[in-house]
Amino acid sequence: MVLRQIFPKDTIVASLSSTEKDELFEELVETIHSHYPNFNKQEALDTLNEREAKMTTGIMHSVGIPHALIPSMHGSIGAIGISQNGIDYDSLDKAPVHVVFMIIGAENETEQHIQILKQLATVLQLPDFVKNLLSLKSSSEIYNFICNSEDSLVE
Repeated sequence: MVLRQIFPKDTIVASLSSTEKDELFEELVETIHSHYPNFNKQEALDTLNEREAKMTTGIMHSVGIPHALIPSMHGSIGAIGISQNGIDYDSLDKAPVHVVFMIIGAENETEQHIQILKQLATVLQLPDFVKNLLSLKSSSEIYNFICNSEDSLVE
């Protein structure tokens, strides 16, 4: 399964402290860096911000999916952040974002990146997925829910 590999329990923040998009990017990039110390934080932040300047990744109600492909990466990694209060994200619907899936991939692995985004989009379409995700309180609960949701797609 794809999502359990991209979003390990250690890169899930069950209660974000960020209130704005730039803070959010820094908080989640730092979370990824704490799990993957060789990860280039500045390159990721620069690329995420460049991508976001082209078009917001706040694409559906309450959900943001910031993503970027960077030269120094090998494979793909990610982080999940949950905000009960919401984050000012400049999303398409102008509503705050409560659930964020950040994905950083290797610049030369575009196909893998697209497959991850496709799998995430499929899970997000499950009934009450976001609502149920917001009811969870710990990284372990969120991780297990993501894994179970993804598993339900193949049953």
